Amino acid sequence: MSEKENVLGRIREALRMKAPPPGSDHVGVGEPHHASIPPAQMRRWLPEVGSTFDHQLVAFRKSAAELKVDFHLLDSPTELAGLLLGLRDAEAWSKIGVHAGELTDFAAAKLGLPVCRTESGYEVADLENCSAGITECDALVAQTGSVLLTARSGGGRALSVLPPHHVVLAKREQLVADLPEAFALIKTKYAANYPSFISFITGPSRTGDIERILVLGAHGPKKLTICCL
Repeated sequence: MSEKENVLGRIREALRMKAPPPGSDHVGVGEPHHASIPPAQMRRWLPEVGSTFDHQLVAFRKSAAELKVDFHLLDSPTELAGLLLGLRDAEAWSKIGVHAGELTDFAAAKLGLPVCRTESGYEVADLENCSAGITECDALVAQTGSVLLTARSGGGRALSVLPPHHVVLAKREQLVADLPEAFALIKTKYAANYPSFISFITGPSRTGDIERILVLGAHGPKKLTICCL
């Protein structure tokens, strides 16, 4: 048997085996894949995070700093408005992309800039010309410093990707400890009607493919700012 026939034979054999459903525990070749991995077992493989808000905040801050994320814990909407106006002026924003939401509507009103709204029909070129995309989110994950965002919480698929600066607006109660808690939140929140897009955004877009030199903004926003009220 040639090497080509050997490879094709292995592929045919693999195709006869039923693939495990997402989140299932792999128990062995040819055995059923039906047992969901319990959160307690998942946590054995993941970094520990404290159970209090303060512990989780420390973990999130640390990860955010390592990921080159600008994280701001704010005490009032007035502080949020001041921070956003400072970003607008420092970076000379000319237009912003936003979606409908309590925090995003507040931000758009305070910034006083032309707006591209993604909850209705819009031109891709119009969104590409925005200086910043401002979104809400589903959660902030302390364990990894990630933003959990879906098509519903983040105004579609493109708003968090096309503008060069992504600004996330969140509330303190959206901080969760770890990935198992984040997945549980998504399951509870959306049940049988999952969004078409679920993403964990961990820092600004980056690549190190060329000579192992880190480049930000290679495949998406080069700057990520998280504002937490």
